[in-house]
Amino acid sequence: MAKTEKYYGTGRRKKSIARVYLVPGKGNVTINKRSMDEYFGLETLKVIVRQPMALTETVDKFDVIVNVHGGGYTGQAGAIRHGISRALLEVDAEYRPILKKAGYLTRDPRMKERKKYGLKAARRAPQFSKR
Repeated sequence: MAKTEKYYGTGRRKKSIARVYLVPGKGNVTINKRSMDEYFGLETLKVIVRQPMALTETVDKFDVIVNVHGGGYTGQAGAIRHGISRALLEVDAEYRPILKKAGYLTRDPRMKERKKYGLKAARRAPQFSKR
């Protein structure tokens, strides 16, 4: 049996972690065993997911299979974009300058700030009353 080529990349954003596999194909994107159109309601999130492949002109060359968990839809879309970008580097290292310049290889470091003691949230103080 012939071994099919699979390229892997892990993407992270906020609390989301995406495991991305690129398989030679027609350009189908499957997220958690559902189509991208079924998984993401907003068109902007679908555009975010497609950005690295559109930039490198590989949209119709690979099928994308994604397992993603944690966070919300926006964080998951960002994690998938990061994972696709990393997987594309395994396909061809010449994509690196293009993806790097667009900022798709940089892990977004912004995370939720932890809650502090004596406060209701990270910075939200309890309501003040003079009486």
